Amino acid sequence: MRALVIDDSRTMRRIVSGSLQPLGFETHEAEHGRAALDLLEGGLDVDLACIDWNMPVMDGLTFVTEVRARPAWRNVTLMMVTTESEHGQIVRALAAGAHEYLIKPFTPDAVRAKLDLLGLLPLEEQG
Repeated sequence: MRALVIDDSRTMRRIVSGSLQPLGFETHEAEHGRAALDLLEGGLDVDLACIDWNMPVMDGLTFVTEVRARPAWRNVTLMMVTTESEHGQIVRALAAGAHEYLIKPFTPDAVRAKLDLLGLLPLEEQG
């Protein structure tokens, strides 16, 4: 499976990728939503996108809205991975089309639990 990790922090991209790779994901990275859209438009096919909310150029909520507007990307699972923890923000992200919401800081076990909930773990990994 392939995942796209979208965050303006290189360190955070590494942390998220480092949580996904042991679970069998091939990871790709983008520093903001526009760069991520460029990758998808260029033919990158992913199963999962992990998206930060607050980024320059294009924020995570706008990215989610753009992806959901395109039928070709309907099968991409979108998970917000962000410090935005207000209930209203979570509701906005889910209403825009995100499937899950993970609040930073998080543990690798929390990432695994969300992916299990979404049905994105290989069968041998599922709890």
